Amino acid sequence: MPDVSYKDSQLYRVRHSAAHIMAEAMLERFPKAKIAIGPPIEDGFYYDFELPRPATDEDMQWVENRMKEIIRGNYAFSVREVSADEARAVFADQPYKLELINDLADGRVDENGEQTAVPAEKITLYTQDTFTDLCRGPHVASTKEINPNAINITYKMPAGAYWRGDENRQQLTRIYGTAFETPAELQDYLHRLEEAKRRDHRVVGEKLGLFTFSPLVGKGLPLWKPKGAILRDTLERWLRDVQIENGYEPVVTPHIGNLNLYRTSGHYPYYSDSQYDPIVVDDEEFLLKPMNCPHHIQIYKSEMRSYRDLPVRYAEFGTVYRYEQSGELHGLTRVRGFTVDDAHLFVTPEQLLEEFVTAVRLIQYVFNTLGLTDFRARVGVRDPQSDKYVGDDSLWQNATDAIIQACQYLELDHTVEEGEAAFYGPKLDFIFRDVLKRNWQLGTVQVDYNLPARFELEYVAEDNTRQRPVMIHRAPFGSLERFIGILIEHFDGKFPVWLMPVQVVMIPITDKHVEYANQVAARLRAQGLRVEVDAGKSRMGAKIAQHREIHIPYLLIVGDKDIAANAVSVRLRSDEDLGAMPVSEFETMIERVVAEKSLELK
Repeated sequence: MPDVSYKDSQLYRVRHSAAHIMAEAMLERFPKAKIAIGPPIEDGFYYDFELPRPATDEDMQWVENRMKEIIRGNYAFSVREVSADEARAVFADQPYKLELINDLADGRVDENGEQTAVPAEKITLYTQDTFTDLCRGPHVASTKEINPNAINITYKMPAGAYWRGDENRQQLTRIYGTAFETPAELQDYLHRLEEAKRRDHRVVGEKLGLFTFSPLVGKGLPLWKPKGAILRDTLERWLRDVQIENGYEPVVTPHIGNLNLYRTSGHYPYYSDSQYDPIVVDDEEFLLKPMNCPHHIQIYKSEMRSYRDLPVRYAEFGTVYRYEQSGELHGLTRVRGFTVDDAHLFVTPEQLLEEFVTAVRLIQYVFNTLGLTDFRARVGVRDPQSDKYVGDDSLWQNATDAIIQACQYLELDHTVEEGEAAFYGPKLDFIFRDVLKRNWQLGTVQVDYNLPARFELEYVAEDNTRQRPVMIHRAPFGSLERFIGILIEHFDGKFPVWLMPVQVVMIPITDKHVEYANQVAARLRAQGLRVEVDAGKSRMGAKIAQHREIHIPYLLIVGDKDIAANAVSVRLRSDEDLGAMPVSEFETMIERVVAEKSLELK
């Protein structure tokens, strides 16, 4: 598993080198192919190609076998610096490389195709065996550092990817692979891949009846079915209550805003590639809301504030809209309309540290309650080579210092990573690792001096001068849709009882037991529990199997003996049989499990 220093690790070099080896093998299989880019990624690597024909499973198996032969050849990775003209000569028949070389020379990208603002004086080329690539490295010294039995072309059927991520450009074939340092690590990873397919939230969500998509509604716009709406509403109600206890005030803002609002904030045109086109109404331009913060700022600005009024904490489950390319949409985890558990705090500079610390503690409480305990903290700061950030350098430094100070106060292990800041300020992100050892960026807390300045926010200080507040942006869940998709896969649909849309199913053994089942169900519903009665004609064993398949926590089977004893026979979704117990005893058990938000069933 890559750790926080992945880009400096041997594993990163192994995977980067394996990507070049895969490109060499692909060019042998497809001599007329055009090569694009091939970076290492979190769990492996990929390379993009323009192929003369579609690749088949047979092609991919050939490529994997050829890669192992090249690795066993013990070829050195040699590097040399060349001018832009020399690089153009090397890649004269490779149009994608030529485009990158031109951008390198002009200071638009680096050798890996990533944005930069620094023109390249020299360009580096790496060569192994017969293959040379435009690359900044790093690589292993020789192919002998790669274990041929620990590589795999992960997806035998290639994927599609647009050149430079632009759907108006050429669609390329993306070949994914992975490499590890030992065969055992590879086998563990491949097992987790299969488990991930089984837990796919799109499959599990359909089985549980949580959500659906409709082409008539539109791609990337989920529709929540009743059970999914209950799950979603339960999460929202809980976090609302937690926020109110912590001094947050609810606000509600519209789904669109005047384009000038986002021009002032900088979201437009900064996010223009991911925004829908403006809507013209009565000679004014409006935009589907891409962010909630400019709206919350206008609520703050609607009246003059005193230092005594601060901190002001606004919270909203606000729906925002982003244009995602069709090929990038993925169930709930990549959608075009999603709801953010957004909060914005307006504080004095003196209040910043305490409020930031309190916001982090709230996020930690949320994660711990849900059993999401395997996470790390990442401080995202500006990339000094990029010009995409706005605001004064001294304000950026103040904001960064505040986040670092908060991490130290909380004794929070953290890394500092360049290029992970928002365009208006640095942030603290929580990177959660699920049961399949995949990393997800969830909660975030951001310090922002820039939007208050852009909107000229003020408060009256104790000395009657007008001062500028500092903003904290905070979201424990992030996108609610994405968060639920992650929870589905993490729990495999077996949510904690308090979150389950249906917590109890009554199963009467025969028709004569239905009335008693309904009486017990009504008693449990009166306690706020979500209960269904299965009075269908199926046999009891089939009913039990059916409801276990959709992970109902408690199956209460009732027959003559249960009625006589005012009891229920309790079967857990794990198929553990707790036997008969008085209804009152079951009530006590489930009420405690729900109230404590326990991850256990008893």
